[in-house]
Amino acid sequence: MSDLSSTTSSVFGHRSFRQYWLARVASVIAYQMQGVAVGWQMYELTGSALDLGLVGLAQFLPSVALVLVVGQIADRYDRRLILRWCQRTEAAAAATLAVLSVTGAITELALFAMVAVLGAARAFEMPTQQTLLPALVPTSLLARAVAANASAGQTAIVLGPALGGLLYFAGPATVYGVCAAMFLTASILVGRIRMERIPARREPPSMASLFAGIAYVRRHRALLGAISLDMFAVLLGGAAALFPIYARDMLLVGPWGLGLLRSAPAIGALATAFWLAHRPLQSRAGRTMLVAVAFFGVATIVFGLSRSFALSLGVLVLLGAADMFSVVVRQSLVQLGTPDVMRGRVSAVNSMFIGASNQLGEFESGVTAAWFGTVPAVVLGGVGTLLVVAVWWRLFPELVAVDRLESVAAEPGP
Repeated sequence: MSDLSSTTSSVFGHRSFRQYWLARVASVIAYQMQGVAVGWQMYELTGSALDLGLVGLAQFLPSVALVLVVGQIADRYDRRLILRWCQRTEAAAAATLAVLSVTGAITELALFAMVAVLGAARAFEMPTQQTLLPALVPTSLLARAVAANASAGQTAIVLGPALGGLLYFAGPATVYGVCAAMFLTASILVGRIRMERIPARREPPSMASLFAGIAYVRRHRALLGAISLDMFAVLLGGAAALFPIYARDMLLVGPWGLGLLRSAPAIGALATAFWLAHRPLQSRAGRTMLVAVAFFGVATIVFGLSRSFALSLGVLVLLGAADMFSVVVRQSLVQLGTPDVMRGRVSAVNSMFIGASNQLGEFESGVTAAWFGTVPAVVLGGVGTLLVVAVWWRLFPELVAVDRLESVAAEPGP
């Protein structure tokens, strides 16, 4: 019997979704472990806040260069095959870093190069994962599937950095080697997913179809508001790139402390994701997103001023919980408000915005920390997030008006 025809009310009652969920956990754990190792190793090699920011830029630039191509490919080819090749490429990059670390040939340029390869692979992987999700569960369960999918990512973000920080004591090569193995595991799990929904017919390639994802997002003000709000808020308020500086120079903890700092937001996000998977937002989803992003900004300010490791961890947990409300609302609008024939291109635009908020945000943090100092950079970012929320509340009344996520409907595809 098809997974999609099952009457179960649990998303985990669908075998394909279970395979998908486990693959996501494996790949994100590997990505987070690699992030800890690269950040600490780069700071050891250079001691530069700017170089920590450039790591984020190296990951972001491929997503900008590939955004139009990614959407077309995700909408036209077997999405499982795309994911498998992405994860194999990520495994190869991690294995290369392991070899360079063992031989002592590792340099900051080698780190930048492999991070750029990872960014290119993730430019394809992230939107393809998102477009695959609606084919694995009935539409009535999609909001819960989005929350459960988010819980997979947050589970991995809890485990990955902590595990990466511990394994780093055995050397960066150990971390990179384990990452390569986990990327390959994710590739195997994706290959076991069975697609039973017949794909919709695709329109022939054209210049209009190439830019269709951007045009679709521009036409739908609530969707544009949700994606851009998340981008600018995290772009300004994100401080993850500076965690190595806080861990080593301010909070006086080692790689294990850096791992805990990177895991803390995911603990709050994971708890929120599990809550929303069982008790989805029933009303005022748009307003809830805006309030949650404002709370994110306040938490960022408190973290920037903290000199207590315990307080910093607690604030980051609350920050992650607030961010998860934004993630679930935004992803639900993308998945429920986009026809399947357009989902790859719209998800590619969404992923570019996410990359801008995360990787470009890391670059922004590194630059402002180099200019003004680490603490002023983080505090100013939190204040900037609050200003963005105030502007977006007035600029996008369509987002404020979003009530029940289940009532969002996609317009017919081309």
